[in-house]
Parts: sequence; structure tokens; C-alpha cells
Amino acid sequence: MLKYVTYDIVFQEFPDEVTLAVNLSLCPHACPGCHSAHLQGDVGEPLTEERLLSLVASYEGSITCVALMGGDNDPGAVVSLLSAVRRRYAGALRTGWYSGDEVLPAVAASTLMAFDYVKLGPYRADLGPLSAPTTNQRLYRVDHDRAALVDVTHRLRHGRAGAAG
Repeated sequence: MLKYVTYDIVFQEFPDEVTLAVNLSLCPHACPGCHSAHLQGDVGEPLTEERLLSLVASYEGSITCVALMGGDNDPGAVVSLLSAVRRRYAGALRTGWYSGDEVLPAVAASTLMAFDYVKLGPYRADLGPLSAPTTNQRLYRVDHDRAALVDVTHRLRHGRAGAAG
């Protein structure tokens, strides 16, 4: 089960997108230096398909992307929820997932069509955030025609190598 704590409209998570970012709890990674350590606990409300679609509908026309930030405790639920968004808003909204996993979980890899963007990798303070040239994290755009991940991490670099992760 996925639980959400907060959500916001963000502009820097995915290139050229205005994103409704939904912050999920129950993160299993416990990355040292995590800026959202409160999301490691069992907090928040259940994120059902009905609730997510209601959130999206309230921002319809103002957003171009819907992202789940976390959800590594239940990648199958992430796929299911983002697939529901894609069905409801076919072609009108893109979807993204920020995962702290090193590799895409099998359930997500077998259903890449649920995503337009996927961020992989735990936060490592010594390597910096996605905007740092030394980061271990990667942001991928999903090429649906080839069912492949295309690394677009470089698109997040704005000369801010010291920015927080």
C-alpha cells in the first residue's frame, strides 16, 4: 500500500514539465543526508486510484506531468496508479516516478509504458543531487517506441553542483 503525505506543483523535477509531485511515505532506503527523512516513517493517508485521480483533476489544465516521489515499498502500486493516470489522461499528461532503487524493479521494468520519466538511485551526499555532475542518481526519459530508458540527467544541470538532494 502507498501512503501520501504531501503534494505540490514543482518545476524542476522533470525537464520542461509542470509537475504535480505526490510525496509518498514508507521509504525503505534511509539514505544518509536525505532531505525528506520524515517520509521514511509510516505516515500519511492511503493513496488510492480514486484519490490520485481526484488530485490530478483539481490541477487539470495547470500541470503537464504527474509524479510519485517514492513508493519503493510497493512498486506494483506505483505502476498501477500511474497507469490509471495514463488511461484517464491519454496523451494529455506525462507521468514520472522518483525511486531510490539502484535499478528499476522488475514489475516496473516489465511495464515501462506506465512512465514517461524514471529517476533511479539513492541519494548520496558525497556524490551530490541529480543536478551535480558527480551524482550517482539518473533521470531517464522512457522511449515508448523502443521500450528503452534514455538518460537525460544532464538536462537537470544548471551550474548548481552544490544544490541539495
